[in-house]
Amino acid sequence: MIRRRALRPVRAVLGGLPSLDGRLARRVLVPLAIVWLAGSVAAAAVGSYFAAAVFDRALMDDALGLAASVTQEHDGSLRVDLTVDELRAVLFDQSESVFFAVRRMDGSLVAGDARLQVERHQPGQPYEFADLSLDDEDLRAVALVRHSPQPFTLVLAQTTRYRGALLRRMLLYSTAPQVLLLIALGVWLRRAIQVDVQPIAALQSELNRRDAADLRPLHVPASTHDVDRLVHSVDALMQRLSAALRSQREFSGNVAHELRTPLAGIRALAEYGLASSDPARWREQLQGIAQSEARASRLVDQLLAIALADESPGAIVLQPVALDEVVRRVLVAAMPRADAAGVDLGAQGVDDTVRVQGDAALLEGALQNLLDNALRYGRPADGSVPQVTVALHDDAGRVLLSVVDNGPGMAAADPARLLARWQQGGAGRRLGEGAGLGLAIVSRYAQLLGAALSVGPGPQGQGTCVQLAFAADASPAHTIAVSPIDDPSTP
Repeated sequence: MIRRRALRPVRAVLGGLPSLDGRLARRVLVPLAIVWLAGSVAAAAVGSYFAAAVFDRALMDDALGLAASVTQEHDGSLRVDLTVDELRAVLFDQSESVFFAVRRMDGSLVAGDARLQVERHQPGQPYEFADLSLDDEDLRAVALVRHSPQPFTLVLAQTTRYRGALLRRMLLYSTAPQVLLLIALGVWLRRAIQVDVQPIAALQSELNRRDAADLRPLHVPASTHDVDRLVHSVDALMQRLSAALRSQREFSGNVAHELRTPLAGIRALAEYGLASSDPARWREQLQGIAQSEARASRLVDQLLAIALADESPGAIVLQPVALDEVVRRVLVAAMPRADAAGVDLGAQGVDDTVRVQGDAALLEGALQNLLDNALRYGRPADGSVPQVTVALHDDAGRVLLSVVDNGPGMAAADPARLLARWQQGGAGRRLGEGAGLGLAIVSRYAQLLGAALSVGPGPQGQGTCVQLAFAADASPAHTIAVSPIDDPSTP
């Protein structure tokens, strides 16, 4: 029930989002419809202009023919030299009504409809077209000026019913097929987009059917290169999650195993002490309990250090740090333990100021773990005095921080293997101390610091030398991106 309630807001939000195929179809069809509409308007305007030019040309021809029939009488008056039947033939039109008027230059009517008048806007031109209104009907008229046999003006006009109807039919016959084609294109485009995005829907369905623990590669057929890359990216994410979960399971199991041993030892020592009434035996058992508790505490501290390194933010801010001061501070803190263990703890090259790009806390943690390993395992097998030296020196633009002991050293296969978690060398197994996390912590810290970690034999092949190499750069602070779950034990 809790899971369903948690999913409801997500579904509500996703339910309001448009589908991918619908959005793609709109992104294509809407601009296409706008372009088609603009093209249709432009085509209608061009068609109307040329249709009007054709009708005006025909009207002008009729006007010229009618003007040719105007003659002059013997008394100097003008008249239209056409019979009634001839005039009807000249003015005949199957679709429109035609009107004419012949006037002298003084405006007096010679023949025709006296209501027909055109206001001239260009008196110097031999003819001029105009739009009129007569008896609530729209007319298209042409005013023609002739100078023979004497100056007169002829106005010929006709209604525009057929002209408007013809334009409307032209728009209808040209627009209807285009609308049908646009609809067919929209249907075809929507189906094509649905086919192309079908693999995405299949990917969603495949993921919805998966259990949280099922991180196997997806088997989704891809129709495009983009979908194929998406499927491969999801598969790569599944592999990384699977590796991370496997690492976490191994880590949890190893933690439980390693903590069980000191806790069981503490319980056994306590039970044995409680069963005895000898105070000396009590003291002996309490000392054993204290040692086991110290081992468990150290293990917990190392586990916390590993967890902190793995769960750190995706970016570590590096800034100039005085490495010599960090080394001196860690050495001073380790002196009492070295004296108690009879270890000759020394230092080289810490008198000069050395600055590197790093983080003071990570540098201290790395050096403390290296010293802890050296103090525990760097004891010579021949019983001579253990010696641990921390060296700091510059080498061709790099700053090298080394921890060297004169112990039994490592086998040839140990250095690379010991950088993984829960791995111990021969000395650690022989002494029964530690959990194999020290060098793993240092390796992880080296990654966070951008340093190079190397493990090898000491001088003259005796002992062990663990070295961190830093770039000697004191530039302003910068950021280094680090994966939060980069386990050194993972190949």
